[in-house]
Amino acid sequence: MTRILYLHGFASGPSSSKARYFRQRLEDAGARVDIPDLAAGDFEHLTITGQLAVVERAAAGEPLSLIGSSLGGYLAALYAARHPEVARVVLLAPAFGFARRWPESLGPARVAEWRRAGTMEVYHYGENGRRQLGYQLIDDGAGYEDYPDFRQPALIFHGADDDVVPPRYSEHFAATHPNARLEILDSGHQLLDVLDEMAPKIVEFLRP
Repeated sequence: MTRILYLHGFASGPSSSKARYFRQRLEDAGARVDIPDLAAGDFEHLTITGQLAVVERAAAGEPLSLIGSSLGGYLAALYAARHPEVARVVLLAPAFGFARRWPESLGPARVAEWRRAGTMEVYHYGENGRRQLGYQLIDDGAGYEDYPDFRQPALIFHGADDDVVPPRYSEHFAATHPNARLEILDSGHQLLDVLDEMAPKIVEFLRP
């Protein structure tokens, strides 16, 4: 199999259970899998631009495929749209429209307070605790397209009961991109209860 980068989700990290699960399954199938820390040790100053730079350094200009979960899925789509050497893309509940969806989830008042204060406390799943996050994530993210127009073959999984990133975002992308195959699963945002259902399909999709 080709080299694969796994891009973890928001407020997560390389040691997440999903990242470890897919690394094991893909390495068992003969792949080389790398899982970079997208925050590069500085979660408070996280930006889309900074995370894409981490992906670029990890990719090192080599041909590879990408797997991205949630925000990592959005980053995978952005990176693939800008890097034709990416061969294939797997997206797990991708966070399309990342920057503009924050008012939907937090409400306009809390977003306005976040902008005013400059930082906001959020729960960091990878560190199992509360961390500060700067508003620059939204300012920077607003400069990126909601639906990256990549053309590589893509396999997308999304939970029907996802209350973090509604499945309509993936449905819209798939409807406008014939290169993408979408599967809606009976699950939520994390997709942890359907890993064994997804894994063989992902392994087969990523075989050269």
